Amino acid sequence: MATVKLENITKRFGDLIALDDITLDIRDEEFFVLLGQTGAGKTTTLRCIAGLDKPEEGTIYLDDVSVNDKTPAERDVAFVFQSHILYPHLSVYENMAFPLHPRKLSAEEIDRRVRDIAQMLHIEHLLMRTPNQLSGGETQRVGLGRAMVRRPQVFLMDEPISNLDAKLRAEMRSEIRWRQQELGTTTFYVTHDQTEAMSMADRIAVLEAGKIQQLGTPSEIYNHPDNLFVAGFIGNPSMNCIPCDISSTNGELHLTLASHLGGDNSVAIQDTRISKTLNDNDSERNLVFGAHPEDIVVSHQPIPNAFQAEVYSVEPLGAETIVEITLGTDTSGAHTILKASTAPNFEAAIGQHIYVTFVPERMHFFDKNSGEALL
Repeated sequence: MATVKLENITKRFGDLIALDDITLDIRDEEFFVLLGQTGAGKTTTLRCIAGLDKPEEGTIYLDDVSVNDKTPAERDVAFVFQSHILYPHLSVYENMAFPLHPRKLSAEEIDRRVRDIAQMLHIEHLLMRTPNQLSGGETQRVGLGRAMVRRPQVFLMDEPISNLDAKLRAEMRSEIRWRQQELGTTTFYVTHDQTEAMSMADRIAVLEAGKIQQLGTPSEIYNHPDNLFVAGFIGNPSMNCIPCDISSTNGELHLTLASHLGGDNSVAIQDTRISKTLNDNDSERNLVFGAHPEDIVVSHQPIPNAFQAEVYSVEPLGAETIVEITLGTDTSGAHTILKASTAPNFEAAIGQHIYVTFVPERMHFFDKNSGEALL
């Protein structure tokens, strides 16, 4: 298929810098996801690769060949848009066959390709229908199929399932990933949905305000976020990030959360790797503590190295229960909250006091000023 490389890409719209010195290297047959909030520059990145926008600086390569001066038609990429616009007067079959006609393929070859892809996407029974006879999920499959029949070097997908309901999105995530692996087509997929990114990607690049914040596998980004932005963006619920103090007592480091709120919210830092890192990085500087909800341990009974806190809210979700724990209020009356993921049978009442601690080796620390991770 193809590799895609973006080298120092900068794109401006007037005074707005949409992409700021972006460098990415997408491997052959890789499912690569660009993840970011609305306005981060995701679609602009795709449009630059497709040739619909031209960067002011940098070079775009397909298979190590610069395509900066090539037209969209010469780049052999298929762009799958967020809204699949089908020709309303054509049948599903005709919509899928449409991009093949300029290629001067025989009628037999066009028919074979359309029916092969339709069978792959389980839409062969829809071929004679018109777009107004399709459901949202069926429309998504037809739009995807119309791109797939071309057999491009690269698929560019711009949030193609964001308009679907939750159940259909889950189905289409699996469908798209399965078909991509079956075809072996290099795929560049953009989304604002971190669940999509985590469940589909070989690798993820997290984009914020036109800059890459982190690049890695889903596991790397989830377990080792490079900075506070990534930590607060990945995961559902995302990582708890709370200002903290580090103190030393008899050679043992102690973490105190939001100490300005009052109360004893302290635990000993028991992991030697974390203790060494904090000592090596000057534990007196302003730090932010981070913990994923599943790395917070709660109990109705006293447990070692724990503090007491009050239950703020309880959210049963079936497979798990999210317990929000308040550490107190600041001068404006706002609560500082920890979100803990507990077993579905964990019962707690609002206002109840429970014991809280953290998985020792799963503590994260960030520099409050720079936002960068210490470990």
